[in-house]
Amino acid sequence: MKFLRFNRNYFALTVILFVIEICIAIFVNDAFVRPFLGDVIVVWFMYYFIRSFIAIKPIYIAFFTLLFSFAVEIGQYFKLIEILGLQENKWARIVIGTSFSWWDLLCYVVGFLLLFLMDKDLRKNH
Repeated sequence: MKFLRFNRNYFALTVILFVIEICIAIFVNDAFVRPFLGDVIVVWFMYYFIRSFIAIKPIYIAFFTLLFSFAVEIGQYFKLIEILGLQENKWARIVIGTSFSWWDLLCYVVGFLLLFLMDKDLRKNH
């Protein structure tokens, strides 16, 4: 399969972004970094994770990442965690989330737009 491949540079960036997200979750409890910057960074994390394994046009990955982020947030609006009966599962609550926010949707869009500034492949292949 031509579109499947492993890119260690993107994977290394994914690991770094993951560590940053974990540090934010564990050590930061403020009114900006945790609620806003963390949501911007999660878009980058998902984008580079997918780019680590799949070789398709970066714009497709970027749009998928944005749509996936929106889907997770909409799932929070409809209380997906409760529908799935996972409200007592700590990890499910962290991954799926528990509270909808319009600000989160805005942060995902900001993260998506910042990808265009950071990723030269995305800029030239859109």
